[in-house]
Amino acid sequence: MTAYAHAFASDNSAGTTPEILDAVARASSGPAAAYGNDTTSAEVRRRLCEMFERDVDVLFTSTGSAANALCLAALTRPWGSVLCHRESHVDNDECGAPEFFTAGAKLVPLPGDDAKIDPDALRAAVRHKKGDVHSVEPSVVSISQATETGGVHTLDELRTIGEITKEAGLRLHLDGARFAGAVAALGCTPAEMSWKAGVDLLSFGATKNGTMTADAVVVFDRSLTPELSFRAKRAGQLTSKMRFQAAQLAAYLTDELWLRNARHANAMAARLQNGLKAVPGVELVASVDANIIFCRLPQHVTDGLLAQGYAFYHDRWEPGVARLVTSFATAPEDVDGLLTAISALS
Repeated sequence: MTAYAHAFASDNSAGTTPEILDAVARASSGPAAAYGNDTTSAEVRRRLCEMFERDVDVLFTSTGSAANALCLAALTRPWGSVLCHRESHVDNDECGAPEFFTAGAKLVPLPGDDAKIDPDALRAAVRHKKGDVHSVEPSVVSISQATETGGVHTLDELRTIGEITKEAGLRLHLDGARFAGAVAALGCTPAEMSWKAGVDLLSFGATKNGTMTADAVVVFDRSLTPELSFRAKRAGQLTSKMRFQAAQLAAYLTDELWLRNARHANAMAARLQNGLKAVPGVELVASVDANIIFCRLPQHVTDGLLAQGYAFYHDRWEPGVARLVTSFATAPEDVDGLLTAISALS
């Protein structure tokens, strides 16, 4: 059993990959220019330009919440609205940060299966009360990839959302807290899953997939960079020793570590999903494309797992529903141990 054997609550529970720890140690070996003017920060931007097949700008952030809120603030005015799924992280798990950073823009939650915005609902929402000074102005669409329930938008689904958004004159933000997992699941390129589908700003998540304290905003519409830069400084996200965040992302992007980590996390989720299908009384309640599994467990099974020290979210969404999350650090024996425990309790 590894140190992560009982940690299925979140991929945030996992530690940091050795390559990234080594990179941080090397970054401390001597002086470097402050506030992102170091050579490693420039190298990260160069690698992301290669990865996304175009010129991009990059702003490092310490959290995904900051990345999301900064993106939305740059894409909408205080009297604007953010169209998102009703299960979205920006609406349910940011403690009002998007509203705070935008100085009052309204989040408008929309329906859709598998935590994906229904295209018909979006077509109606992008035009609802547009130009009406008595209402908020539809300004930006925000989608998650992978979704909050572990599903992944197909490229066709992404392009459809992008087309609806652009035809209405709105901007598109992608919450990519688990961006790498979605790329791994689709087998596509990062470009296909972002700007080629119409994305203007990407919250590029990395902490759930192996970094320590480094996420980023990837800017495809570079006209937004000056405003984002001021907003990042004002939000306390322009760190003086930026080289340590840059070192993490440089290692993350070396030899496809980001993709290898995500593939492993997804594979562990698939292993867990397949095992759960064989356990009587356990019901999968959402599609499993990345590294998140939602399932319905009998109460005595949940109680028994908690008593054995297993950590996972339960009853947060609805009674009897548990969320199990795998990570780059989850080992096959961790999954098998959980399955054995569930089977014994069932």
